[in-house]
Amino acid sequence: MSTEMVALSVTVPEPVKPAGILQQNRVFLDFFWDLAKPDQEVRLKAVENLILYLKTNNKADELDYTCKRLVDGLAHTREAARPGFSLALGQVLTAFEDISLQSVLDKINVKHNLQTVKKKLLRNAMFGNLFGVLALHQSSRISKEPQVVLGCVQLLQSLTQHRQHLKDLPTKTMTDILSEIPEEVFEEVLLSALQTDLASAFNTPEQLQLLLVALQRFPQTLRPKKLKKLLGSSTIINADNIPKLTEVLKMAARSTKKECVLPSVAQDLLKLSLKEDSFQLFWNNAIINGMLKDQSGPAQYLSFRLLGSALPLLSTAQLKEVLSGEVMIQYGEHVVSSQKPDRFKLAPEMETYVSDFLQACQDSDKQLAVMVAFSSLSNQGCPVVPPVWRVVQHLQPAALQQYVEWLKNMFLQPQQDKLLEFSTRKKKDNREGKEQKENSIIRLRRWIVSRLSAIIDNHQVKKEEDLIMGVARFVFFHAFFSAKKASPSIEETMGTLSAPLDDKTKEVLAGSSFGLLMSMHHLPLAEDLAEGAAVNQKRVVGVRADGTMWIYHLVQYAQLLLSQPKLVNQPLTPEQRQAWDSMLESVANLKKKAKKGPTAGNGAFQQLFLLVGMHLFKAPEELLDIMRDLQSCVDMALEKKAKKKKKKQATEQEEEPEWVEVMVDILLSLLSQSSRHIRHVCKTVFSSICPHVTAAALTSILEVLDPEKDDEEGGAVVVTDDNKAPKKNSNEEDDDDDEAMEDDKSDGSDDDSDDGDEAMEEDEEDDEEEEEEEEEVVGDVDQSFRVEVMKVLQNQNALATEEDGSSDEDLDDEAMLKLDKGLAALFSEQKKKSQAKKDQKTKIQKEKMLVRDFKIKVLDLIEVFVARQAGSPLVLGLVEPLLTIIDRGMSSDSDQQEQDFLRRAADIFRNQLCRSKVYCRTASDRQGELHDLLEKLMTKTQKLSDSSVCLYYFSASLYVVKVLRGAPPAGAKEEPSADGAAASDLSFMGNVDLDRVSGIFRDALSSFMGRRKCPLTAQMFTDLFSRFPVLCVKLLDTIVQYITSAVRVHQKGQACGLVLRAMQSREVQQLLSGDPWTELCSTVSGQLTKSLQQVGPTESKVVKEKVVKTLELCQFLVKTVHHQKLSVDLAPLKKVLESLTSTIVFKKTGKLEDNYWAVVKHFGVIKPKVEKMKPDKEAAEQKVPKKKKGFLPETKKRKKRDIPILEPAAAAAAEAAADNLMPSNPPGADKGQTKKKRDKKTKQKRPADGAASQPNPAKKSKTTQSENKTAKTKKKKKPKQKKEGGVQM
Repeated sequence: MSTEMVALSVTVPEPVKPAGILQQNRVFLDFFWDLAKPDQEVRLKAVENLILYLKTNNKADELDYTCKRLVDGLAHTREAARPGFSLALGQVLTAFEDISLQSVLDKINVKHNLQTVKKKLLRNAMFGNLFGVLALHQSSRISKEPQVVLGCVQLLQSLTQHRQHLKDLPTKTMTDILSEIPEEVFEEVLLSALQTDLASAFNTPEQLQLLLVALQRFPQTLRPKKLKKLLGSSTIINADNIPKLTEVLKMAARSTKKECVLPSVAQDLLKLSLKEDSFQLFWNNAIINGMLKDQSGPAQYLSFRLLGSALPLLSTAQLKEVLSGEVMIQYGEHVVSSQKPDRFKLAPEMETYVSDFLQACQDSDKQLAVMVAFSSLSNQGCPVVPPVWRVVQHLQPAALQQYVEWLKNMFLQPQQDKLLEFSTRKKKDNREGKEQKENSIIRLRRWIVSRLSAIIDNHQVKKEEDLIMGVARFVFFHAFFSAKKASPSIEETMGTLSAPLDDKTKEVLAGSSFGLLMSMHHLPLAEDLAEGAAVNQKRVVGVRADGTMWIYHLVQYAQLLLSQPKLVNQPLTPEQRQAWDSMLESVANLKKKAKKGPTAGNGAFQQLFLLVGMHLFKAPEELLDIMRDLQSCVDMALEKKAKKKKKKQATEQEEEPEWVEVMVDILLSLLSQSSRHIRHVCKTVFSSICPHVTAAALTSILEVLDPEKDDEEGGAVVVTDDNKAPKKNSNEEDDDDDEAMEDDKSDGSDDDSDDGDEAMEEDEEDDEEEEEEEEEVVGDVDQSFRVEVMKVLQNQNALATEEDGSSDEDLDDEAMLKLDKGLAALFSEQKKKSQAKKDQKTKIQKEKMLVRDFKIKVLDLIEVFVARQAGSPLVLGLVEPLLTIIDRGMSSDSDQQEQDFLRRAADIFRNQLCRSKVYCRTASDRQGELHDLLEKLMTKTQKLSDSSVCLYYFSASLYVVKVLRGAPPAGAKEEPSADGAAASDLSFMGNVDLDRVSGIFRDALSSFMGRRKCPLTAQMFTDLFSRFPVLCVKLLDTIVQYITSAVRVHQKGQACGLVLRAMQSREVQQLLSGDPWTELCSTVSGQLTKSLQQVGPTESKVVKEKVVKTLELCQFLVKTVHHQKLSVDLAPLKKVLESLTSTIVFKKTGKLEDNYWAVVKHFGVIKPKVEKMKPDKEAAEQKVPKKKKGFLPETKKRKKRDIPILEPAAAAAAEAAADNLMPSNPPGADKGQTKKKRDKKTKQKRPADGAASQPNPAKKSKTTQSENKTAKTKKKKKPKQKKEGGVQM
């Protein structure tokens, strides 16, 4: 025995040796744990650290262990771990080339042998083999060892039959291996091994992909003769193989259905067809006649994706042929039909394909061919690509110029036969010849106009100035002019329209013309786009390279057209032409004065003149008066400025506001126009005249925003433009959104073209709904209409009476016809009245929308004035009007537009007015007015019901106090003592009447603490104290009193919070330094003592929150008194705190408890430590009775019969019998079952009064026997009882 023990002691250390070495370094083993983590970053870091560690230590045993551990981890049960171990193994093999790949492959074969592994680990072993081959492939050394390549390929071939787990991964891995090995290795080693796979290439997409990769990599090995031997044909793509290729492509399409990508086998087949010069055969037979005939989605989507990927590979002639074929038509139908929601859309993918092609292609002819082809794909005249198609930004300048010329020519002479027109199924049978053709031309022209506008609007498009000006001239000319005679001097007259322009198209042209003005106004210089302006450098926009404005060049072009009445038709009347000429004269005068010396607003006035002049073509009647007023106004302004420089007289200063008021009225009139360009120019002009704005001018702006004058003046602004306004809103959308509008129109037309019949049905349903609504309106008949009906019936004797008993059956045909005509006329009139009411209601609603939109624009002027003139005393006049707008908007049920207006007004008031760092500091002569305003605001604040509105009024009050205080004098900051300077700055309140202002806020504070419902909040007073510490000091005594005298418990807690914030303020401490501070601490201590004495035994959440606030203030007070060593008696407070634990039940932890112990800690009381005691399980089991399972609740039990009560002797005998029954069962055996059964028996005979009852003594033995039998049967059924909730053993 001793010998055996010795032998054992000798042999054990040898296998334990590597583990003992590894145990010396735990860091090394942690790398393998991190490789299995689900986080990818952790795994990558572990691979990097492992390689670094192995290179640094360079120990053979650790390297061997690493290889073994990594091979084992390839079949890890955790899916995220397998790629980590595979990557690590590949990197180790790359870093340490002395490790043989063959040895690693042998380890993989042995460890993950599919023949010997357990069945439940078979799937993991498959992945272990796959990831092992991937690791060998990633080592980049596999091509140097041909036998390893052969072993890997054979291993992958054995895995291909397990598609249910690995899918096509083994074949893809073989493809990757083939793409890296040299041709010699393939010919000598792999060709024979892959013979079967290559011969069955047409069976699956993966095998065909393997063959195609081999053909690309090894063309010398797989020559036509070899292919003939393998496949039976010397080429892959031929007429015999087309059906097989089509089936393989369909399989590939179905396999990539969820991934939404183009299968690589399809891409390789396309490249091979171009190489074998069989593209025509492949495209026509395999794609058009094969894939497209299959109506399934995946097959069609593969065709579309193949079309997009083929663009860079084809020549110009092939591009034109492919892009005008059946695949494009099918793609167009898909785009139209996929407009509906919840449908798959391939258009974004196609846009990516086209964008990538245009970006990489430098051939302008190919670029033009692709752009023209996609722009020609149309449905009923409207191209399916959106007008704002952003791929145009990648066009070369030459291609862009040719594309724009093509668009212009198609606009002038739409050639339907050159478009790739298609119709959806429901539209093929619904054609109406000439009318359909005219509609197609209209739709095409509208799309072209939007397309041209979108090209100019896109700043990423590389375009020259001549191209921009050419598009603007083209659109402007056809919007307002028409050629009489062709002339080379005016290029636009050379093009002739094959079909005249309709009114709707001209409206679109006019809107796009002003949209182009807006785009050119924001157009940066070409140099800035090319070089890229600096981040902080302000870009110059709206001007050409020579410094002149774009709009000025367009006005010059308009003047050229107006000066050639023989060549073009004149759209302006003589009166309008006179206004135009005077506008040009005014602009010329402004230019002359600008040359002498640049003045503020000169450029803005020029732009305003030019813009109003351009709008003469669109709305001449409305702008004639505005033009005259504008000219006189600018003349007066310039004259006044010149006179003001020479002499400053009071009379001249009094006359000065006149032109400013007129200018403001002009700007308000222009803002009623639906043009964002006008809106922007109005803001610029108003910004330049802000220093001259007077109170009267500002009042005219505020009157527009006054909610009380909506019915009086607000409606008048819109009624004059009522008939045109809805059209403007629907067709223009502020002019600069014409591209989006046309895009929406094209989308809408696509929807109509897709479901024409459905659209007609929907129209019919809408008509029916309207008729029903009308019938409902008619149904609510008023009394007058009822009287009219009665009259008609009486005139025709059709009204039955009790006397004659006549009825309509007695009327002849002629009388019936008369009756019908009378009733028809009456009901028709009533229907017109109801329709008129509906129209009036709609009109009022539209007017309200237009008024609200107009007010939102007017807010621009207020915003500009607040930003530019924040220090002007006139800003104070904005406080009350803006508050009125906010108050009215908050109190009314508003729609989205009203909410936008309200949000904008609130933002201007609070963020730009009240919080501005610049404010009026020259209000010394308006002290009484400002104090009255403050009192008025605070009085209104206390009467409000909404806290959100109250917050704005309170902010306004703080703003007024800030204006009254002003800035501290400069001399105060130059005092020698820093403390003295700080104290003077804190106590400085400028023109504030401290007694009056503190009284106003004291009343508000009393309202806050003395009313149960008050809109004021504690945060408002917190802001007041933080901004104005002097007022805080004035109000501090009042707040301290409310610690005990506030109306509600919650308000007492808020008082404590306010006092705490005030005492924590450094400014307040400096202002109350010395005896006042000590006196305040003493007063607060007394109030806190009283407050805590008022706390009674309660579990109320409100009371506890109030106590928490009180304790927080106590903590600060006690800490401050001790730290500053103030003479404050804290003994009463300490006594109350000690008794607090008996009043409120404390928990182990919580905010209340933590604050309490933090306070008493300053008095030397330490929180007692609670020793953790292990609970006594036996005592707990004895105290807590076991829950009886399986018993019915009392409410579910049947009521027992009343059994007569036994005599006392019988009752005693029953008790004795019950005691005798107890030991009949063994103790602890089936205790639950027997007790349950006994309880059942006794409950059935329990009397009504609850006294104990017993069974008949004569049946005692039978009862006992039956209970024993029941216990035995229940014991046998133990699992079932356990499942059903019985007692668990």
